[in-house]
Amino acid sequence: MANPDLTHPRPQLVRDGWTDLCGEWRFAFDDDDRGLRERWWTSAEAFDRAITVPYPPESKASGVHETGYHPVLWYRRTFEAAAVEGRRTLLHFGAVDYRAKVWVNGVPVGDHEGGQTPFALDVTDALDPAQPEQVLVVRAEDQPLDVSQPRGKQDWLPEPHAIWYHRTSGIWQPVWTETVAELHVSEVRWTPEIGDARVRMALQLSGVPAGPVTVRVVLRLGEEVLSHQTVQVRDNASEHDIAVPALRNGQYRQRLLWSPESPTLIDAEVTLLDDGTMVDEVSSYLGLRSAEVADGRFLLNGRPYFLRLVLGQGYWPQSHLTAPDDAALKREAELIKELGFNGVRVHQKVEDPRFLSWCDRLGVLVWGEMANAYEYSVPAVERLTREWLDVVRRDVSHPCVVTWVPLNESWGVPDIAERADQQHFATALYHLTKAIDPSRPVISNDGWEHTESDIWGVHDYSPTEAGLRERYGDADAVHRTLHERWPGRHRVLLGDPVNAGQPVVLTEFGGLSYTPSAGEKWFGYGTVESADELRDRLGELIGALLDSPEVAGFCYTQLTDTEQERNGLLTENREPKLPLDVVHEILTRPARAVPTEMVDAQRSRARARIR
Repeated sequence: MANPDLTHPRPQLVRDGWTDLCGEWRFAFDDDDRGLRERWWTSAEAFDRAITVPYPPESKASGVHETGYHPVLWYRRTFEAAAVEGRRTLLHFGAVDYRAKVWVNGVPVGDHEGGQTPFALDVTDALDPAQPEQVLVVRAEDQPLDVSQPRGKQDWLPEPHAIWYHRTSGIWQPVWTETVAELHVSEVRWTPEIGDARVRMALQLSGVPAGPVTVRVVLRLGEEVLSHQTVQVRDNASEHDIAVPALRNGQYRQRLLWSPESPTLIDAEVTLLDDGTMVDEVSSYLGLRSAEVADGRFLLNGRPYFLRLVLGQGYWPQSHLTAPDDAALKREAELIKELGFNGVRVHQKVEDPRFLSWCDRLGVLVWGEMANAYEYSVPAVERLTREWLDVVRRDVSHPCVVTWVPLNESWGVPDIAERADQQHFATALYHLTKAIDPSRPVISNDGWEHTESDIWGVHDYSPTEAGLRERYGDADAVHRTLHERWPGRHRVLLGDPVNAGQPVVLTEFGGLSYTPSAGEKWFGYGTVESADELRDRLGELIGALLDSPEVAGFCYTQLTDTEQERNGLLTENREPKLPLDVVHEILTRPARAVPTEMVDAQRSRARARIR
């Protein structure tokens, strides 16, 4: 993308004239839940302190920094907006954890449930034309002990323990307004179909047009027009095939394809015209690439691609799950590349769209993962399913996102090995995800206890090189690991899954940290005593996987120290524990060449047993 506006909270659907509402708001805790009875949305008296939005009140950056149990939060601020005939004012929230109710000038304008996903409200009819400033009030409810809420790694205990962190409650992503036409583009999604030399565009309008309207789509690579197409639209939801003739030229195609080594982005302009008059115009972008699996390998643009991922928690000590600023999101993606990784598995968090856009631009593969609940119940199933589908819909157009992970390590399905209902849930999430996005691999339950998955992700924190070589050194070893041994506390595959060429990827391993000092709050896996030992052990573990002809990639735990988890390659302040070039050299060593006939024979024996 030539000039991406990566400060915009929604970089793939940008229009001029948005107004940032982040900054200082008035704030109040409502521990006794009196606000609704006392109608706090009608008065400023209850708001007794200030908070800096979008930082959660548990964080230092918010100015509140109270980490105890506060299940109900209230926010208040004024903003400028004027009612204009034929125009609508939309109020956007990037994310509010977990449940939000919103008023403007005392008028209820909407609510939302789901702590990881965005929502927009049309507040036009609540605006007071007699007032230069409008009053916005938000009530957020985030029950800290409700483990049926999708919460990821937010702790339910008063203080962080084991692998869980301080909570991130209330508003934790940007808030902004924009003015739009009565009929406008509310959503656009892109799916490249490279072999057919086209892009599928899914378009959502704000309503059903009174009559046919025209949508003009222009795709550009820099100044070069790749496609200019006009379609007629009669409904609020439609799909269109946008031809990209240049993709038919095999030599030219390589110049257009997106990859970490060549993150080419295509600018898109979508213009809505009614009877020849432009009523809306949005800027977007897309990447032309395919992501699939076959013959035990992950394929990027139809070719085997070895995954060198790192586990990213997306957590900062001063601001928790909210990035400190736009620059921090960019720097996170840069550090991943500088360390030598080609991707990141965003763990138990739905990441800020601006981070995904930096990954699009800089060339960082992303595994998109849902924040999980911790119990299995009907409400938990309903909540996670609804929110996960919104996540996929939001992020489906990012070329960097190459795999979907709705569940991790049986979180929320603790008895999946024995209970058919929990197995059905994991399998249903797999199929639901494929139903709305068949263009990417999906993992039902990463780490172990897979029901149906396109990639067999394994979590194995073997502290030694010998242990990894024993379990993944050849096809026979991998077969034993998948079907007979348990590298963790659970078996990897449930039932008798069909071998359809799923690649084996160690989606968590390593976790090396320095030996903690006496009394230090610490959680980790293997420990080392010095930087030299960290370098050597890191090289040994990664080398064992690079030498295996059966492993299609890995995800190292983890990018940064996070709270008491001290196993990052970087400190929590993003300072490297080893020189970046040292880690880069270890990670980018090519895999050892293995005779083709040996690999084929091993795979044949393993597949024969699986059949």
